[in-house]
Amino acid sequence: MKKVNIQNQDERLDYLVKELCKDSIEYKTMKVNKADRRIAMRSLMNIRVPKSISKEFLKIQDEFLKEEAVNKGIISLDDIPTVREEYGSKIDYADKISIWQGDITRLSVDGIVNAANSQMLGCFVPCHKCIDNAIHSSAGIELRQECYEYMQGKRKTDLDYEEPTGSAVVTSAYNLPCKYVIHTVGPIVYNDLTDNLRDDLKNCYLSCLKAAVKSGVRSIAFCCISTGEFHFPNEEAAKIALRTVSDFLKTHEEYIDRIIFNVFKDYDLDIYKKLI
Repeated sequence: MKKVNIQNQDERLDYLVKELCKDSIEYKTMKVNKADRRIAMRSLMNIRVPKSISKEFLKIQDEFLKEEAVNKGIISLDDIPTVREEYGSKIDYADKISIWQGDITRLSVDGIVNAANSQMLGCFVPCHKCIDNAIHSSAGIELRQECYEYMQGKRKTDLDYEEPTGSAVVTSAYNLPCKYVIHTVGPIVYNDLTDNLRDDLKNCYLSCLKAAVKSGVRSIAFCCISTGEFHFPNEEAAKIALRTVSDFLKTHEEYIDRIIFNVFKDYDLDIYKKLI
């Protein structure tokens, strides 16, 4: 195969969109306007089923996403103050806990937490605003492939296997600035909030923390698990998150340097500020 000579982000984007179109049965002949190429690339990545692709594509995709991450602005752990430093908080372990508002895919920490679904393959809705979509889109198509291989392994003994609520699965982060992604399936609130749903959410945080320690992850950023699309009340979710983290640190403090509660909405930021 002839090696592709690509010099810059514009050429990379053009190549990636064309190759993703070729890779798709439904959109093989789709024409994309120059202004719409980035949206088209993400959309085609979102709907793409796990399967092999050329090493040349992966190389150029990885170069594109890594440069895009730098251009978005990578946030290191040193850039994020603890709640003791920022708010003068006196809660337990205030020197190990942070609240940070922004895009979790910018964080250069050991691990970030993804609110996954039970199929564990990421969001297939083009450009959906859920965190599962954002993380997979910034990581690249390798992340879906690793998740698929994990699920295929599980289905060797159980054809109907779905990842259980409250569990945690650690994968590589690929083109994200972090080292690992920790995927957890949160509870869905359909009607009233029950104690079982509260326990399920607690188990999400606990499983992620245990997986972090096992994997050597010393800094972990949690998204607001199960709020939003899964309808868990935001304030109750934040209380469970803080309580579970504090209880875990009582026996595992030496294994964790920092726990970051990553919020995106002002509403969630106000909740965490009030609680700490």
